[in-house]
Amino acid sequence: MRQIVLDTETTGFYANHPDNPDRMVEIGCVELVNRKLTGNNLHFYLNPGRDSDEGALRVHGLTTQFLSDKPRFEEIAQQLVDYVAGAEIIIHNAPFDLSFLDMELGRTGRKPFKTCVAGVLDTLVMAKEMFPGKRNSLDALCDRLEVDNSGRTLHGALLDAELLADVYINMTRGQDALLMESSAPQEAGIVVEQLDLRSIQLPVLEANAQEMAAHEDVLSQLDKSSGGKTVWKLMA
Repeated sequence: MRQIVLDTETTGFYANHPDNPDRMVEIGCVELVNRKLTGNNLHFYLNPGRDSDEGALRVHGLTTQFLSDKPRFEEIAQQLVDYVAGAEIIIHNAPFDLSFLDMELGRTGRKPFKTCVAGVLDTLVMAKEMFPGKRNSLDALCDRLEVDNSGRTLHGALLDAELLADVYINMTRGQDALLMESSAPQEAGIVVEQLDLRSIQLPVLEANAQEMAAHEDVLSQLDKSSGGKTVWKLMA
Protein backbone atom coordinates (compact mmCIF):
# COMPACT_ATOMS: atom_id res chain seq x y z
CA MET A 1 0.00 0.00 0.00
CA ARG A 2 1.29 3.45 -0.95
CA GLN A 3 0.84 6.23 1.60
CA ILE A 4 1.93 9.87 1.50
CA VAL A 5 2.50 11.80 4.73
CA LEU A 6 1.80 15.44 3.91
CA ASP A 7 2.25 18.77 5.67
CA THR A 8 1.96 22.40 4.61
CA GLU A 9 3.03 25.81 5.88
CA THR A 10 0.95 28.88 5.09
CA THR A 11 0.95 32.68 5.34
CA GLY A 12 -1.83 32.49 7.93
CA PHE A 13 -4.85 30.51 9.00
CA TYR A 14 -7.66 31.55 6.64
CA ALA A 15 -7.63 29.91 3.21
CA ASN A 16 -11.10 31.22 2.41
CA HIS A 17 -10.82 34.81 3.63
CA PRO A 18 -12.99 36.88 1.26
CA ASP A 19 -10.65 39.89 1.05
CA ASN A 20 -7.09 38.59 1.27
CA PRO A 21 -6.94 34.79 1.50
CA ASP A 22 -3.86 33.20 2.98
CA ARG A 23 -1.69 31.07 0.72
CA MET A 24 0.63 28.10 1.02
CA VAL A 25 4.36 28.76 1.34
CA GLU A 26 5.64 25.17 1.69
CA ILE A 27 4.54 21.61 0.93
CA GLY A 28 6.33 18.54 2.25
CA CYS A 29 5.47 14.96 1.28
CA VAL A 30 7.05 11.71 2.52
CA GLU A 31 6.29 8.41 0.81
CA LEU A 32 5.61 5.13 2.61
CA VAL A 33 5.16 1.84 0.76
CA ASN A 34 4.03 -1.06 2.92
CA ARG A 35 4.78 1.13 5.96
CA LYS A 36 8.42 1.63 4.95
CA LEU A 37 10.06 4.95 4.04
CA THR A 38 11.13 4.94 0.40
CA GLY A 39 13.04 8.22 0.18
CA ASN A 40 10.83 9.24 -2.75
CA ASN A 41 9.78 12.51 -1.13
CA LEU A 42 8.43 15.74 -2.62
CA HIS A 43 9.16 19.22 -1.28
CA PHE A 44 8.42 22.74 -2.49
CA TYR A 45 8.85 26.25 -1.18
CA LEU A 46 6.24 28.48 -2.79
CA ASN A 47 5.96 32.18 -3.57
CA PRO A 48 2.55 33.11 -2.10
CA GLY A 49 2.39 36.57 -3.67
CA ARG A 50 1.78 38.15 -0.26
CA ASP A 51 3.42 38.56 3.14
CA SER A 52 2.95 36.06 5.95
CA ASP A 53 1.07 37.11 9.06
CA GLU A 54 3.32 37.77 12.04
CA GLY A 55 1.98 34.73 13.90
CA ALA A 56 2.56 32.39 10.95
CA LEU A 57 6.02 33.84 10.31
CA ARG A 58 7.01 33.07 13.89
CA VAL A 59 5.92 29.47 13.29
CA HIS A 60 7.75 28.72 10.02
CA GLY A 61 10.28 31.55 9.61
CA LEU A 62 9.87 31.72 5.81
CA THR A 63 10.25 35.40 4.94
CA THR A 64 8.82 37.17 1.91
CA GLN A 65 12.35 37.81 0.67
CA PHE A 66 13.29 34.11 0.91
CA LEU A 67 10.15 33.07 -0.96
CA SER A 68 10.33 35.78 -3.64
CA ASP A 69 12.18 33.62 -6.20
CA LYS A 70 10.31 30.39 -5.47
CA PRO A 71 7.71 28.94 -7.88
CA ARG A 72 4.04 29.83 -7.67
CA PHE A 73 1.64 27.03 -6.77
CA GLU A 74 0.27 26.86 -10.32
CA GLU A 75 3.76 25.98 -11.55
CA ILE A 76 4.00 22.85 -9.39
CA ALA A 77 0.31 21.89 -9.16
CA GLN A 78 0.41 19.12 -11.76
CA GLN A 79 3.57 17.61 -10.28
CA LEU A 80 1.88 17.49 -6.88
CA VAL A 81 -1.31 15.93 -8.28
CA ASP A 82 0.68 13.30 -10.19
CA TYR A 83 2.75 12.46 -7.10
CA VAL A 84 -0.18 11.89 -4.73
CA ALA A 85 -2.47 10.19 -7.29
CA GLY A 86 -4.05 7.01 -5.92
CA ALA A 87 -2.27 7.11 -2.55
CA GLU A 88 -3.70 7.26 0.95
CA ILE A 89 -2.77 10.64 2.42
CA ILE A 90 -1.81 11.01 6.09
CA ILE A 91 -2.20 14.51 7.59
CA HIS A 92 -2.26 15.85 11.14
CA ASN A 93 -5.36 18.05 11.49
CA ALA A 94 -6.40 17.30 7.91
CA PRO A 95 -9.21 19.90 7.53
CA PHE A 96 -6.68 22.75 7.80
CA ASP A 97 -4.30 21.46 5.11
CA LEU A 98 -7.15 20.30 2.87
CA SER A 99 -8.76 23.75 2.95
CA PHE A 100 -5.53 25.26 1.58
CA LEU A 101 -4.92 22.49 -0.94
CA ASP A 102 -8.49 22.79 -2.26
CA MET A 103 -8.21 26.57 -2.45
CA GLU A 104 -4.90 26.47 -4.32
CA LEU A 105 -6.09 23.73 -6.70
CA GLY A 106 -9.32 25.62 -7.32
CA ARG A 107 -7.35 28.71 -8.34
CA THR A 108 -5.73 26.61 -11.08
CA GLY A 109 -9.07 25.19 -12.27
CA ARG A 110 -8.44 21.74 -10.79
CA LYS A 111 -10.76 19.53 -8.75
CA PRO A 112 -10.59 19.23 -4.91
CA PHE A 113 -7.63 17.35 -3.48
CA LYS A 114 -9.61 14.29 -2.30
CA THR A 115 -10.64 13.51 -5.89
CA CYS A 116 -6.98 12.85 -6.71
CA VAL A 117 -6.24 10.37 -3.91
CA ALA A 118 -7.49 7.10 -2.45
CA GLY A 119 -8.41 8.66 0.89
CA VAL A 120 -7.24 10.90 3.72
CA LEU A 121 -6.31 9.69 7.22
CA ASP A 122 -6.24 12.33 9.99
CA THR A 123 -3.71 11.43 12.69
CA LEU A 124 -5.15 14.09 15.02
CA VAL A 125 -8.46 12.20 15.03
CA MET A 126 -6.55 8.95 15.64
CA ALA A 127 -4.59 10.50 18.51
CA LYS A 128 -7.71 11.87 20.21
CA GLU A 129 -9.20 8.37 20.16
CA MET A 130 -6.01 6.76 21.45
CA PHE A 131 -5.12 9.42 24.05
CA PRO A 132 -8.38 11.09 25.12
CA GLY A 133 -8.02 14.18 27.27
CA LYS A 134 -4.32 14.61 26.48
CA ARG A 135 -2.44 17.10 24.31
CA ASN A 136 -2.15 15.66 20.82
CA SER A 137 -0.07 18.19 18.94
CA LEU A 138 2.75 16.78 16.81
CA ASP A 139 5.31 17.80 19.46
CA ALA A 140 3.24 16.17 22.23
CA LEU A 141 2.92 12.94 20.24
CA CYS A 142 6.65 12.92 19.52
CA ASP A 143 7.34 13.17 23.26
CA ARG A 144 4.76 10.51 24.13
CA LEU A 145 5.91 8.06 21.47
CA GLU A 146 9.64 8.79 21.91
CA VAL A 147 10.12 10.22 18.42
CA ASP A 148 13.19 12.48 18.30
CA ASN A 149 12.06 16.01 17.38
CA SER A 150 15.08 17.82 18.81
CA GLY A 151 15.80 19.40 15.42
CA ARG A 152 12.38 21.05 15.25
CA THR A 153 13.09 24.64 16.34
CA LEU A 154 10.75 26.01 13.66
CA HIS A 155 7.93 24.28 11.82
CA GLY A 156 8.93 23.02 8.38
CA ALA A 157 6.63 21.05 6.09
CA LEU A 158 9.13 18.37 5.09
CA LEU A 159 10.56 17.93 8.60
CA ASP A 160 7.06 17.79 10.09
CA ALA A 161 5.99 15.23 7.48
CA GLU A 162 9.01 13.08 8.35
CA LEU A 163 8.20 13.33 12.07
CA LEU A 164 4.55 12.55 11.43
CA ALA A 165 5.52 9.47 9.41
CA ASP A 166 7.46 8.19 12.44
CA VAL A 167 4.57 9.08 14.78
CA TYR A 168 2.07 7.29 12.52
CA ILE A 169 4.20 4.13 12.39
CA ASN A 170 4.45 4.15 16.19
CA MET A 171 0.72 4.80 16.64
CA THR A 172 -0.17 1.88 14.40
CA ARG A 173 2.62 -0.47 15.41
CA GLY A 174 1.38 -4.04 15.57
CA GLN A 175 -1.25 -3.67 12.86
CA ASP A 176 0.98 -5.39 10.34
CA ALA A 177 1.30 -8.32 12.75
CA LEU A 178 -2.43 -8.56 13.36
CA LEU A 179 -3.63 -8.06 9.80
CA MET A 180 -2.66 -10.54 7.09
CA GLU A 181 -2.92 -9.94 3.36
CA SER A 182 -5.24 -12.31 1.53
CA SER A 183 -2.56 -12.96 -1.06
CA ALA A 184 1.18 -12.67 -0.48
CA PRO A 185 3.22 -10.68 -3.00
CA GLN A 186 5.94 -12.40 -4.98
CA GLU A 187 8.87 -10.04 -5.39
CA ALA A 188 12.44 -10.54 -6.50
CA GLY A 189 11.75 -14.20 -7.29
CA ILE A 190 10.73 -15.05 -3.72
CA VAL A 191 7.70 -17.33 -3.47
CA VAL A 192 5.82 -17.14 -0.18
CA GLU A 193 4.04 -20.39 0.66
CA GLN A 194 0.45 -19.99 1.88
CA LEU A 195 -0.59 -22.28 4.75
CA ASP A 196 -4.20 -23.16 5.58
CA LEU A 197 -4.29 -23.26 9.39
CA ARG A 198 -7.99 -24.11 9.69
CA SER A 199 -7.41 -27.86 9.90
CA ILE A 200 -4.89 -27.61 12.75
CA GLN A 201 -6.31 -28.58 16.16
CA LEU A 202 -4.54 -26.77 18.98
CA PRO A 203 -4.05 -28.89 22.13
CA VAL A 204 -5.72 -27.72 25.35
CA LEU A 205 -3.36 -27.99 28.31
CA GLU A 206 -5.09 -28.43 31.66
CA ALA A 207 -3.54 -26.89 34.78
CA ASN A 208 -1.98 -29.48 37.07
CA ALA A 209 -2.71 -29.82 40.80
CA GLN A 210 0.24 -27.66 41.84
CA GLU A 211 -0.76 -24.86 39.46
CA MET A 212 -4.38 -25.00 40.62
CA ALA A 213 -3.29 -24.78 44.27
CA ALA A 214 -1.11 -21.76 43.52
CA HIS A 215 -4.01 -20.13 41.66
CA GLU A 216 -6.38 -20.70 44.59
CA ASP A 217 -3.81 -19.23 46.98
CA VAL A 218 -3.59 -16.03 44.92
CA LEU A 219 -7.39 -15.73 44.79
CA SER A 220 -7.60 -16.21 48.55
CA GLN A 221 -5.06 -13.45 49.14
CA LEU A 222 -6.95 -11.09 46.84
CA ASP A 223 -10.22 -11.96 48.56
CA LYS A 224 -8.67 -11.27 51.96
CA SER A 225 -7.27 -7.91 50.79
CA SER A 226 -10.69 -6.82 49.49
CA GLY A 227 -12.52 -7.82 52.64
CA GLY A 228 -14.37 -10.68 51.00
CA LYS A 229 -15.75 -8.55 48.18
CA THR A 230 -14.11 -10.24 45.20
CA VAL A 231 -16.63 -10.89 42.45
CA TRP A 232 -15.62 -14.49 41.73
CA LYS A 233 -16.23 -15.48 45.36
CA LEU A 234 -19.64 -13.82 45.39
CA MET A 235 -20.60 -15.52 42.12
CA ALA A 236 -19.44 -18.87 43.44
